[in-house]
Amino acid sequence: MAIARMNNIIKRYEKQRVLDHVDLEIREGEILGLLGPNGAGKTTLIHALSGLINIDSGHIELFGKPQEGTMLDTKRKIGLVTQDITIFEDLTARENLAFFGGIYGLKGTDLKLKIQETLEFVGLADQAHRRPGKFSGGMKRRLNIACSIIHRPKLLIMDEPTVGIDPQSRNHILESVRELQRQGTTILYTTHYMEEIQSLASRVVILDQGHVIAQGTLDELVTNIQHEEKIKLEVVELTDVLVANIQALPGVKQVILKGSLLEIISQARSGNLDRILSLAKQAGGVISIQAEKPTLEDVFLTLTGKQLRDKEDS
Repeated sequence: MAIARMNNIIKRYEKQRVLDHVDLEIREGEILGLLGPNGAGKTTLIHALSGLINIDSGHIELFGKPQEGTMLDTKRKIGLVTQDITIFEDLTARENLAFFGGIYGLKGTDLKLKIQETLEFVGLADQAHRRPGKFSGGMKRRLNIACSIIHRPKLLIMDEPTVGIDPQSRNHILESVRELQRQGTTILYTTHYMEEIQSLASRVVILDQGHVIAQGTLDELVTNIQHEEKIKLEVVELTDVLVANIQALPGVKQVILKGSLLEIISQARSGNLDRILSLAKQAGGVISIQAEKPTLEDVFLTLTGKQLRDKEDS
C-alpha cells in the first residue's frame, strides 16, 4: 500500500525545470532511499512532498488523500528532518521538544510523556536541561531528529540527517532510523553517503537533473545495469604469456597490472572466472582470486556519470 504518491510532478524556478515529470511512490513501512548528485532536485522534491512549496503541475497524494495546503491533519502525520539544523539554541533540549510538540498539537500529560520518551530514544535524556548551543554537532543532529518525531509521524522525511557528524553519532542515528521503521514509521531518506542507503533502504530511487532515472531494490538496480564484473587475481608467477592469454578470453575488456595483482574487467555473466582460474593454475598456481559484485556506487556512477559526493568528503 502506498503512503505517498507523486505523479507527473513539474516544478520550475524561473525557466528551469527542477523537477521534470517526476513519478514517485512511497510504500507503507519501507525505508526509501533517495539518491542524486548535487543539483538533482532532491531537496525540491522533499519540500514539494511535505507541502513547503507549491508545484507547477502534477498530483501529490498523501495517506490516500490529495495534498492540499490547508490539510493540518495530513501535515501532522509527517515529520521533516531538515538538512540545516532547525532548533532553537537559546532553549533547552526539553524546551525545544515542547515547542515543536505544541506545533503538532500535543499538550499536557501527553506532551510531557512524549518529550521524555523522545529524549530517551535519541540518547539525550541526560541533556534535557542543557541548551544545544553547547552540544556537539552529532548531539544537535539528534535533537533535530527528536523535534521531527515527537508527534510519532507516519511518514518521516529525512534530508541529509548525518552531515558533518562523528561516526558514533552517525551510527546512533542509523540505528534510530532502523528502530523507527520497526515501530511502523515509513521513511524517505536522502544522503550523500552511499553506505547509509545500502545498509538502510528497502528500495532506492535515483534522481538526476530533475528526472527519476532508476528505481528498485538494490539487487534489481545492480542486475539491470550490470554490464561487467571485476576479477582480482594474485598468482605465484606473473608472466607476459598469462596476461596475454587472459586478455584474449572472449568478454575480457581490460587487464590491469598492479604489482603482483591482476585486475581483470570482464563482461558480466561471461563465465570467465573459471577460465581465468584455469589459466592461472596452468601458469604456476594461484595465491588468491576474487570476483567483486557491482555496488550501488557502481550503479550510480553508471547511470549519472558522477560521484555521489566529492572525494574530499569521502
